[in-house]
Amino acid sequence: MAVIDADAHVIETERTWDYLDASQKSFRPLLLRGTAASGAERQFWYIDGKLKRSSEASGPTTPGQVHKEKLSGRDRTTAASRQLEDVGARLAHMDELGIDIQVLYPTIYLTPIASSPDAEAALAWSYNRWLADAWRQSGNRLRWVMVPALQDMDATLEQLRFAKENGGCGVFMRGIEGRRLLFDPYFFPLYEEAQRLDMPICIHAGVGNNDFAAFFTPGPFSEPFSVNKLGGLSAFNSLVFHEIPAMFPKLRFGFLEYQAQWVPYLVLDMQRRLEREGKSIPANLIEDNHIYVTCETHDDLPYILGYSGEGSIILGTDYGHAGNTAELEALSVLRNRMDLSESVKDRILDDNPRAFYGL
Repeated sequence: MAVIDADAHVIETERTWDYLDASQKSFRPLLLRGTAASGAERQFWYIDGKLKRSSEASGPTTPGQVHKEKLSGRDRTTAASRQLEDVGARLAHMDELGIDIQVLYPTIYLTPIASSPDAEAALAWSYNRWLADAWRQSGNRLRWVMVPALQDMDATLEQLRFAKENGGCGVFMRGIEGRRLLFDPYFFPLYEEAQRLDMPICIHAGVGNNDFAAFFTPGPFSEPFSVNKLGGLSAFNSLVFHEIPAMFPKLRFGFLEYQAQWVPYLVLDMQRRLEREGKSIPANLIEDNHIYVTCETHDDLPYILGYSGEGSIILGTDYGHAGNTAELEALSVLRNRMDLSESVKDRILDDNPRAFYGL
């Protein structure tokens, strides 16, 4: 069997934008560097008239940051590997970790990066071409989830077809996209084409609405759980309640970087809602709606599997990040769990992500 890292990341660099067409050069982000009063190096992207914090800097500068780097394993990755500056180094590190395939997600797109439709489409094209280039260098081991330009559906569908032909294996979305929720008919052409191309909708932690994010980040304070998680959990509720999976019976939906402990709660809540509305209740609300969920190694999986079924749970390392969900050795940790059968482990590490991404 193979070992598939269902949620790994890349850190965007200046080279990410080298794939802009000549007519799109005016949209190229600028990387700005400075030093804070604490002495810490700071990096910002200047994109479409606004500053956006870069996730890459010289290194941790506080005890808390050092602790997060060690706990997540990010301190055991290199900038060249995280940023795909050296694809060979990334593959070599995957070999050390016992990972055969990684599915790559963006970092800069966890929140919106451009308000102009033209800028959004241009930057998405460059990002997707960058990932396609890395895939070609990787011997098919670095698969990737394409970034859509959702303000321009025609451009999105064109990029989706490009991704399918160049190693892409999913569509990156957030639980809230602009002022639309994911059951909005505006997205139906995307869902239809993704279904035709056998490309899942990958709903990743983050948020696609800057006003929503700003509400939870007043002044020097922030509430990252609400910013990054609430939209996705709400999207599960709205997609199932409005029967979107039934409208697109061959389209798979994934919820990534939310843990899996929420599954029993929302499944029970949804069953009650459906019952009160007089709607049919699937025998297995997760599997019957072709939904997949990333777990974490500390999740109570025997309990969760009773609600999700064995065919819907997948696992990622969050490679390259130092956040709450990042665990560099997650796949090997799961393999060593004593409360799961070997067949269940095989499904989580290989069969399920292979089915979800259509690998």
